[in-house]
Amino acid sequence: MKHLAKKRFGQNFLTDQAIIGSLIDAINPKTEEIIVEIGPGLGALTKPLLKKFKHLHVVEIDRDIVSWMQNEYAKNSITIHNVDALKFDFASLGKQLRVVGNLPYNISTPILFHLLDNVSHITDMHFMLQKEVVERMVASPSTAAYGRLSVMLQYHLAMEYLITVPPESFDPAPKVESAFVRCVPHATLPFVANDALVFANVVLKAFGQRRKTLRNTLKGLLDDDGFAALNISSQLRAENLSVADFVRISNYLI
Repeated sequence: MKHLAKKRFGQNFLTDQAIIGSLIDAINPKTEEIIVEIGPGLGALTKPLLKKFKHLHVVEIDRDIVSWMQNEYAKNSITIHNVDALKFDFASLGKQLRVVGNLPYNISTPILFHLLDNVSHITDMHFMLQKEVVERMVASPSTAAYGRLSVMLQYHLAMEYLITVPPESFDPAPKVESAFVRCVPHATLPFVANDALVFANVVLKAFGQRRKTLRNTLKGLLDDDGFAALNISSQLRAENLSVADFVRISNYLI
């Protein structure tokens, strides 16, 4: 199919067969699993995935690609959900979902947060993303890449940076490097926030002005007595705190 990539959908189609083979090996699909692909595009992952098992769910917003897929694949091998991934109810497909995809870089972070709402139904996720985003996802405290995304995802997921993918592996080539990441929901949360909304709000406020100290960013939430009780210096910045620290702060506030 000759398809012109649509900028509004953030389309960059993976074409490097060696890279594709590496991604399929990393996913390691097994027969009878429920696999959901976000943004299947022209089938770079879809076709090799279908060689491994019987059926695939795909979430694709582009109607032109949907029309092509309806003619390209056997109807009993694929279920096409022609909907925005940000609005799709992944939980409706059942439990133990394996989610894969080359995510549109312009909405990758919102998709990741949307998937967290369905995390109890997900076994694992494998995504192609902008390299900078993956670096932020797996970053450690007190590094430049560590931020709100790091904390919120690491609270729910164990993540592994798998491979770097150069721009020339795509058509059209993006202006940035990409990376493939594995995300596995924690079987048991290492640290439990007693109120998820309070936890999210603390993380949001702490990183809202990341160059300022916690005394300033958490003003109105945590006073000097609170910092002392938690044994956390108010002169630190958000990037210096671990996920466990943010959980301790949020639980103290309840």
